Amino acid sequence: MTLPPSPRLPVILCGGSGTRLWPLSRRSWPKQFVPLIQDKSLLQLTLERVAGLAGRPQEAICVAAEEYRFAVADTQRAAGLPGPILLEPAARNTAPAMALAALSVAPDALLLFCPADHHIPDAEAFAAMVEQGRAAAEGGAIVTFGVVPSFPSTAYGYIRYGALRADGAGRQVERFIEKPAEAAAQALLLEGRVLWNAGIFLCRAKALIDALAAHAPDILAPCRRAMEGATRDGSFVRPDAAAFTAARSESINYAVMEHHADIAVVPFTGAWSDVGSWNAVAALTPADADGNRIAGRGLAVDSQGTYIHAPHRTVVALGVRDLLVVDTPDALLVAARSHAEQVKHVVAALETRGDAAALVHRRVARPWGWYDGVDAGERFQVKRIGVKPGAALSLQKHHHRAEHWIVVRGTAEVTRDGETFLLTENQSTYIPLGAVHRLRNPGAIELEIIEVQSGSYLGEDDIVRYEDSYGRK
Repeated sequence: MTLPPSPRLPVILCGGSGTRLWPLSRRSWPKQFVPLIQDKSLLQLTLERVAGLAGRPQEAICVAAEEYRFAVADTQRAAGLPGPILLEPAARNTAPAMALAALSVAPDALLLFCPADHHIPDAEAFAAMVEQGRAAAEGGAIVTFGVVPSFPSTAYGYIRYGALRADGAGRQVERFIEKPAEAAAQALLLEGRVLWNAGIFLCRAKALIDALAAHAPDILAPCRRAMEGATRDGSFVRPDAAAFTAARSESINYAVMEHHADIAVVPFTGAWSDVGSWNAVAALTPADADGNRIAGRGLAVDSQGTYIHAPHRTVVALGVRDLLVVDTPDALLVAARSHAEQVKHVVAALETRGDAAALVHRRVARPWGWYDGVDAGERFQVKRIGVKPGAALSLQKHHHRAEHWIVVRGTAEVTRDGETFLLTENQSTYIPLGAVHRLRNPGAIELEIIEVQSGSYLGEDDIVRYEDSYGRK
């Protein structure tokens, strides 16, 4: 029997720091926001993919950290799929994040939970997979989706499945298996009846809430209190912080799925990647005759099996084999492909020694645009600054630095000690130490300026804000 289209609400889980994709992904700008594929971020591709589901969802819920709220909102606009953004007061893994979403909608809402950082190029196959699980989800089951494995991966969890379900929506889940060692992974594939766990779920909001109540009440109760005390600012929904941080930090697999009885799994045979390592990123780039994969301005000479990511400058690999070479403006990674999963340990080591490159990029996103730290030395710093059309920096002053601004693209509206004037390309101005000032873009194209700072202290915390459009202090 063919069921009529049923409205469903995508929920995009935007957490995760993506440390295995350092130096491109960092805590200040994780992989889900990085333009990795077709000059689009994984989050944008995810939103575009769920927008094509049956019933054509008109909005999507995103669950994200406070510090990424404007990046998520911008990506929603770019994808044409708006919706509320639930801002987690603290990182608590997937179970509390999913609980917040389920508690924010009507109990009978059909929710599709998707990670923000997966790549699934065949949107039609994805939509067909989701539709296959709809009957079970509408009947009260929690439906998960498993990828048919193509090799014995040790980077993914597995799902062992059993008999076909009576409702025809996939198979019954027998058990979840955490990431196995290589020998165990090979044995699983030889035994059969296993799928990679994609971390995508479809269920009624009530089904998830009931499952949390049965298996993880210490997660559900604080999340319920957090949503009861939530505040809303436009599309941003802020659960009560004190209540939410009392929730146990746990994945949905450990908290619910490994204990719940009524779980269906639907196999997916299309291309899928969690883009979880540089080897996974490399696999998205076609290989040449020697197995080299080049993204950007790389060149491999007398080399085999090497991946080069070089979007900014020329990077040459000569006479090497099976390397990962990832170049960014302020950090370079050279790793054996066999050590791709250990990149996260490098990040931890950099953090231990206090290296800022472990956490932040040279280019930093801001709600009004971005800035790029081009050069710095004793008592000076040079930045490129981009301001989105209609956006403005805060009205502010500095105690320790003066600034010179040179417009290289667009039109700048400058406020300086009560005076407001326009600057166009090739024009400049000076902001003395202590002057109250603001930069705004009144135009229809991005404003770009070069800022030269000079003074005794050039830290980002030397800002006194008087007015701010983004609620910062």
